[in-house]
Amino acid sequence: MRKFMVFDIGGSAVKWSVINEDGSFVESGKFNVSSNREEFFSELAKTTNEMKDKYDVKGIAISAPGAVDSETGVIGGISAIPYIHGPNFKEILKEATGLDAELENDANCAALGECWLGAGKDNKDLAFVVCGSGIGGAIVKDKKIHGGIHKHGGEFGYCSITCELDGEPKFTSWSQAGSTTALARKVAKLKGLEEGSLDGVQVFDLCNKGDEIAINEVNKYYFIMAVGIYNIQYTYDPEVIILGGAISERPEYVDEINKRLDALMNSDLEGTIKPVLKTCVFGNDANKLGSLCNYLQREKQ
Repeated sequence: MRKFMVFDIGGSAVKWSVINEDGSFVESGKFNVSSNREEFFSELAKTTNEMKDKYDVKGIAISAPGAVDSETGVIGGISAIPYIHGPNFKEILKEATGLDAELENDANCAALGECWLGAGKDNKDLAFVVCGSGIGGAIVKDKKIHGGIHKHGGEFGYCSITCELDGEPKFTSWSQAGSTTALARKVAKLKGLEEGSLDGVQVFDLCNKGDEIAINEVNKYYFIMAVGIYNIQYTYDPEVIILGGAISERPEYVDEINKRLDALMNSDLEGTIKPVLKTCVFGNDANKLGSLCNYLQREKQ
């Protein structure tokens, strides 16, 4: 069975694995993100060549932040690692390792991983929503990523979730209104605490302990999530919407969103199709599995 070198590029560390063609893991590790481009690519090549000697890996699959162009191998947009935007990953890694490389956006990879072997393995059409410091996501059609003409397909966090039209129009994006960072910031402000003194996990813990401010804001958070999910259902009409991000692992998470969805379904919005929600099976490993899935799909093109 063929083996592949797989990298998941994060803001501070690069996680890597050697993965079999069937999605089973062979060996894993990680290294810190370098301070400059040369060291970064040198570390990618060094790790790949070591695993190539050890396991005879046949190709390189990469999950990366930003507006990834899978055709050219160039990453547009912005991320926490400025120097990855511009260089051609495919050319650099081919020259350094002799192996072909394929790359895709990290949220798209997570969606592909879950669609391939995880929560969406029995579905062809799904939407994936990443809930964290912002709201990200992906759209999968017929088991393949729909990136859109500008590589922004599934960037749900940019969608306007609230608007105020009395006076100067004011709009709030889903990321601004419904991320765990926004939730923590709001609760800290209402409690008279310093900004950054609370995180999302602490706010949910306060809610579970009966803190009235936290209870009120968490209720709003769930409603915002429900509205965003409802809008996805009536924009794309997927079979299932999969939720990712650390906060989605809370046991009550899906049930609480479903309660707010019930309220929307019984409102004046007139919707009759309630979204089907699931959470990730593979967590952080979904990015790696999805990047390998992307490699194997592109290999067949």
